[in-house]
Amino acid sequence: MKLVKKILLYEIHNTIRSKWVILYTFFFFLVGYGLFTFSGDVNKAYISLMNIIIIVIPLVSIIFGSIYFYNSREFIEMMLSQPIDRKSLYIGIFLGTAIPLSAGFGIGFSLPFILFGKVSEQIEGFFLLLLIGILLTFVFIALSFLISVKQDDKSKGLGLAILIWLILAVVYDGIVLLVIYYFQDYPLENAMIVLSAFNPIDLGRILFLMKFDIAALMGYTGAVFQRFFGSPLGVIVSIICLLAWIVIPFFLSHRFFKKKDF
Repeated sequence: MKLVKKILLYEIHNTIRSKWVILYTFFFFLVGYGLFTFSGDVNKAYISLMNIIIIVIPLVSIIFGSIYFYNSREFIEMMLSQPIDRKSLYIGIFLGTAIPLSAGFGIGFSLPFILFGKVSEQIEGFFLLLLIGILLTFVFIALSFLISVKQDDKSKGLGLAILIWLILAVVYDGIVLLVIYYFQDYPLENAMIVLSAFNPIDLGRILFLMKFDIAALMGYTGAVFQRFFGSPLGVIVSIICLLAWIVIPFFLSHRFFKKKDF
């Protein structure tokens, strides 16, 4: 545990110095500040921020995580030459990457709400969007580490990371529409619920939908998910599925990391 803490603190210090994290924090601050400057409607701001969060956070997280892991290979090799536990090293690097990026989002996202005094107007929505952003950060950092551990070539790994983001953020919706079109004569509610569980970005939409009850804006899967489960159960299932998207890639990548010959 002490070793994990030491590695974690070193990685956090190293990650915080990255220009990526600073620009990332500043980006969310500018977006939130701009929305509240030009629009006083906090509900419209939440919807706009949600649309930005579910696209930007996955893209930045999966690219940043992949680049950071590839750039840390020399450090990993040096650490593995010492009598240390691979599990502690991996957990320290993972958390040292995910926590600063989550903190950068949290600070950049929260400051405009605090400056404009908007937190109290819709406090549940504020914490819900904050939770979605943090969960998506950990999900795509876990996916980026899984890719980086399995693929030694940096360019191929980054290409695969972008491809996965593209599929989940863009192509997935097209696949859902095709399924709806070709199987419109059949009951699709259960199938849509299963499909939604295979996309963490869609789960983020659904989790937001459960709070704001705007099914028409969240797409077909979100509306079906709400009608089938109802709000309380839907929120619980969405969070469990998102946590599974963190845990499964993390343990798979950790297993590969323990066996990997650096």
